[in-house]
Amino acid sequence: MATIDEIIKTRLEKRKKLKEGGANPYPVHVNQTHTTAEALENFSELSKKEEPVKLTGRIMAFRTHGAISFAELKDGSGQIQLAFREDGMGKAAYEEIQEILDRGDFINAEGTLFETKRGEKTLDVKKFDIISKSIRPLPEKWHGLKDVELRYRQRYLDLLMNEDVRELFEKRSLIVKEIRNFLEENDFTEVETPILQMIAGGASAKPFKTHLNAFDLDVYLRVAPELYLKRLLVGGMDKVYEIGRNFRNEGVDYSHNPEFTMLEFYWAYSDYKEGMKFIEEMLSGLVKKVIGKDKFEYEEKEVDFKTPWERIEFKDLLRKYADINYDDYNFESLKKKAEELGVKMTGDIHSKPQVADQIYKKFCLPNIVNPTFIIHYPSEMLPLAKPLDDNPDYAASFQLVIAGWELVKAYSELNDPVVQREHFEKQEELQKAGDPEAQSMDMDFVEALEHGMPPALGVGIGIDRLTAFLTGAHSLREIILFPTMKPKE
Repeated sequence: MATIDEIIKTRLEKRKKLKEGGANPYPVHVNQTHTTAEALENFSELSKKEEPVKLTGRIMAFRTHGAISFAELKDGSGQIQLAFREDGMGKAAYEEIQEILDRGDFINAEGTLFETKRGEKTLDVKKFDIISKSIRPLPEKWHGLKDVELRYRQRYLDLLMNEDVRELFEKRSLIVKEIRNFLEENDFTEVETPILQMIAGGASAKPFKTHLNAFDLDVYLRVAPELYLKRLLVGGMDKVYEIGRNFRNEGVDYSHNPEFTMLEFYWAYSDYKEGMKFIEEMLSGLVKKVIGKDKFEYEEKEVDFKTPWERIEFKDLLRKYADINYDDYNFESLKKKAEELGVKMTGDIHSKPQVADQIYKKFCLPNIVNPTFIIHYPSEMLPLAKPLDDNPDYAASFQLVIAGWELVKAYSELNDPVVQREHFEKQEELQKAGDPEAQSMDMDFVEALEHGMPPALGVGIGIDRLTAFLTGAHSLREIILFPTMKPKE
């Protein structure tokens, strides 16, 4: 069996031969009359009329049987069989096929459609041109590849060789499309906000830092678009949304990737309670369109999307699954309690809510299967959220959890500039104490609030996580086309 280097050398010689013969194996213009799907859909009419058909695509298989050879031609719409016959093409042209054509080549094939004795719809090729000569061979075996990292590194081969992988990403596209349609139907306006930001605000996360040469200025890749979208509320845009990339300098695991896609939308004169009803309508409708039913299995657990969904307070969740009364503890005592419960702290822990979050993730999150709104998080957890009128220690907020996935975070937006400044100051104290995820003072945003921002709802939905859940994927890497990978040495 020839080595990869030998195969590449042989194919480069074929490329050279084509060019020396006056053919361009990489032409600018390609002429086709039908896609493979269109040819198959109109097969009866086209074959009956013996109408010439020109198809383009990649050769996925090639086999010779004496004076006839067969190939499988694949384009973006499907696959069709090609037949090359010596008596139909002429001996010289037929022999040339054996000399220059390889599996993986893109060709433009012209001929007429017919049905073989076995009932296979086929293009009887009269002539063809190579329109992209492949130099490196396609893998013989790819499906079920154990080295999943190789699949992610060479996603183009993963898509080419695994039809189910391609279908998965088509489903991701459908999910984004349906979300966008739902928001547009509800009169939201799509906008774009800066990715390069002077201050990394809008979420508690460690940012990526870079440098803008034109201004000799350090800037950050955004961790969230929130503070800019809320500036638009100040500007009179009452319903806005953005679907875009965020960047957080955090660990990589099944539910985290350093760059990820988020939907954030902001709705003036609405609140977190109305937001829960809106999310129920959006996601229950999305599930019906993507999956086709209200109940389905995810990792051997049945998930029921029938509305209304359960609402439970964050502190009640801790009491239910960890037997902890959150209000009875301070930072040090809760940290000690967490250690007694066997909770291993990860990351930088500088506050009581951060300890509570670690306990929640160990004891509560794994127990939530059906869609559940966890409401009223501690205000210190959400420095941009409005506190409850009757209990300012807790925020007017919710997070939607399904089958252990945290999919949606939302709250009534804080629009009191005095309180917002106080929250930023507390965040800066956490920064000085060594918390790399604490937010910085954003005086430009505070100034915007001082001009007046209407009461509003803000919602964030992780598109990657939502897609992973709805497609049954076990990791974000499965549904991100090019996930962040450590370079090979």
